[in-house]
Amino acid sequence: MEEIKLKIANMIYDALNNNDINLDEIKEKIEVPKDKQNGDFSYPCFNLAKILRNSPVNIANNIKENMTIDSSISKVEVVNGFLNFYLDSNNIVNDVLSKIVSQKEKYGSTKEGEGINIIVEYSSPNIAKPFHLGHFRNTVLGKALYDLYETLGYNVTGINHLGDWGRQFGILIEGYKRFKDEYNFDKNPLEALSDIYVRINKIAKEDEVVMNQARENFKKLEQGDEELTKLWKYFREVSLKEYKRIYDLLGSRFDSYNGEAFYNDKMDEVVEILDKKGVLKDSQGAKVVEVGDNMPPCIVLKSNGSTIYATRDLAAILYRARTYDFTKCIYITATEQILHFKQVFEAAKYLVDEKYQKGLVHVAYGMIRLKTGKMSTREGNVIYINDLIEEAISKAKDILVAKNPDLDNIDEVSKKIGLGALIFNYLKTTKNREIIFDLDDSLRFDGETGPYVQYTYVRTKSILEKVGFNIEEIDNNVDYTLLKEKQEIDLIKELEKFEAIIRKAANEYEPSVLARYLIDVSVAFSRFYNECSVANISDENLKQARCVLVYATSLVIKKGLSILGIECPEKM
Repeated sequence: MEEIKLKIANMIYDALNNNDINLDEIKEKIEVPKDKQNGDFSYPCFNLAKILRNSPVNIANNIKENMTIDSSISKVEVVNGFLNFYLDSNNIVNDVLSKIVSQKEKYGSTKEGEGINIIVEYSSPNIAKPFHLGHFRNTVLGKALYDLYETLGYNVTGINHLGDWGRQFGILIEGYKRFKDEYNFDKNPLEALSDIYVRINKIAKEDEVVMNQARENFKKLEQGDEELTKLWKYFREVSLKEYKRIYDLLGSRFDSYNGEAFYNDKMDEVVEILDKKGVLKDSQGAKVVEVGDNMPPCIVLKSNGSTIYATRDLAAILYRARTYDFTKCIYITATEQILHFKQVFEAAKYLVDEKYQKGLVHVAYGMIRLKTGKMSTREGNVIYINDLIEEAISKAKDILVAKNPDLDNIDEVSKKIGLGALIFNYLKTTKNREIIFDLDDSLRFDGETGPYVQYTYVRTKSILEKVGFNIEEIDNNVDYTLLKEKQEIDLIKELEKFEAIIRKAANEYEPSVLARYLIDVSVAFSRFYNECSVANISDENLKQARCVLVYATSLVIKKGLSILGIECPEKM
């Protein structure tokens, strides 16, 4: 798609022959019309009206008259100030399928990010608490962004900024001291710790003596108390063991688990730098950095002299700039933290070079809510991800047993479908939208779901297996010009978009672009499958060409789902 857009941009640029108009700006304006009757690509001439002092319709007509049309374009039409470009189907069919056969699993990958360092900070749960539904969207979103950038050739570092410090550990320690003998920590330590936290938190809210004791616990922990430090390390160790098991299931990768505690000895330098630059101001006893008229100041030190989240985030930015020399450092958190990161990013300009400060990106996502309302760990109103995964796999198995009771490896297939359904459900939705959790809807085998896309892949494999197709036996003499049916051309045009879709999803920090594209590919394949026979035709040349198209579809779906963290079963 990018190559074709560049060709069209050059055609327009050469026809205009005007130094005041930029080639890259022309390319950026080229779009894919929603209505396919308006062409494969369209260029709106309205932005040229002021420069050329003419109407968009006249400008479009003049460009068309002076344009040298590339062989990949079959025709150009002017409609209400738009230049509509129609691709030559023979040209695109041959180019796309030849490229896929040549590149195979590398199709869609590029090296454009080679030598460029990108950090993706994601998941970042608070330790000593089980992984719950609220962590799920963050984790799958971060994993997808990690893989999108890696597919484009970037050097990606995944960081899990664990919530492993703060006053809540003073509260938990107090609860552990009081209630530990009531629990079996060998069976499920995180559920035990979570239950203890909920219990002690309720008590501390109502009893100031208990809250003061919790504060004293954390103060001792900060001072390096040997017994409490040992207990904190235990909380962290059992948490990471369980989290890593879940990360393995979801395909998440981390190169660093440096959490908040890692920056305890790095915050003094932040305060010192800000103070030396004269930007650390007094505000009701606290130390703050002014970050603009439209935002509250960024608090660096509280009135009692203690640090907060912002201080640790600033220390992390300084450390990461020095350690990773990043071009982008992407933070994935809920929309509730938008203001926090605006403040921190503004304050960061006093700590690091402009290139690092400009590379700080907050990717905010909407919360996942229950039908009964918002989840809360403190209130114990959560869905644990372990329970959710088990239920999804169990329900997927029930569906499979009803559809195909003789299916081999039904437990393995159920796992792929159940996990895939959960992941796809939360990646197909635009990231800033809230989601009301509905497991049954995500497990449907029809509609815009993970199982539907997985099933499309299975159908491609079934067709190829039935005809005995082997891509390794394909030579360069396949006659792709035989693929002339509308359903064939429409599917090939979808496959052609793959690389551009990956780039768009990465640039917009929006894996839903890729997820929804895979739905479009599946729909296009279904139309092709229903109208164009593959196995039951006598023309061997046409059969071979259609088999390549089926193979190409299977490759794009499998790779696209893999980027999203979803495995494809071979049968279902």
